[in-house]
Amino acid sequence: MDDIEIYEYRRLDLRDSFIIDGFPSVGLVSTITASYIVAALDMELIGVMDSVYFPTVSVIRDGEPHHPVRFYAGDLEGPDGDWTRLVVFLSEFQPPSNLIKLICTSVLDWAEEQKCSCLISPEGLVIEGENNQPLPVPEGNGNGEEEKIAPVTEMHAPPPSIEKTVYGLSSTGSGKDRLQKSKIPIFPEGLISGIPGVLLNEGKKRNFEVTCLLAEARDNIPDARAAARIIEQLRSIIPYLEIDLAPLYAEADLLEAKMRGYQKISKPGGKKTIPSPSMYG
Repeated sequence: MDDIEIYEYRRLDLRDSFIIDGFPSVGLVSTITASYIVAALDMELIGVMDSVYFPTVSVIRDGEPHHPVRFYAGDLEGPDGDWTRLVVFLSEFQPPSNLIKLICTSVLDWAEEQKCSCLISPEGLVIEGENNQPLPVPEGNGNGEEEKIAPVTEMHAPPPSIEKTVYGLSSTGSGKDRLQKSKIPIFPEGLISGIPGVLLNEGKKRNFEVTCLLAEARDNIPDARAAARIIEQLRSIIPYLEIDLAPLYAEADLLEAKMRGYQKISKPGGKKTIPSPSMYG
């Protein structure tokens, strides 16, 4: 497409590959999921998505400049010499509504051209905080600057659970079969907007398998625990995906402990400025 282009640094055979979408979502679940997988598997940067409408920024990691929308690839090896190729799209910027359809159609055009197997979109479902009270929204980052963490999607979920239930749905029968074999409950009813909603609709129209995994998450903090729960389910869907989730769960514990402290100081008589989380914030 003229408005959005995909540049490949390295051309690979991606036939039957699995793709993971990592654009920001509720609780930054998709971005945390994608970035953790890329780091844990030491995946190779193979290309970027570009547009004149994208933000004019460079993401600097380890002294190297990176495009705000990029994609990585890596091979997952099985015990008998079998292997699965995985592709992960990763982005730190929240696309405006007028670009969402263009981004989704560009990704799916590319996926079909590469003859990939399916696309998986990890997302967050909005839940309320402890005791059914919304968690406080951070007012600042301790430096007098306003902190904003805005979700790109709104979804209506079944009642929240402590274990952060992961639900799934797919655009095709084959995708639904994958979910059922993995014993992932089907998301029964509601609204899914933004990138996952468009991907599902476009996937159904093309008969291309788009599967969405939805984890209960808080939308006003980076929810690493929800991302970890989704990766647990991804391990049952994507062959040979083995990732140690202990560091991610440890970070989730730290974030939740901080938020409990934030709730205390946000009560009358407490401090009004809430420090930002140490990771993903």
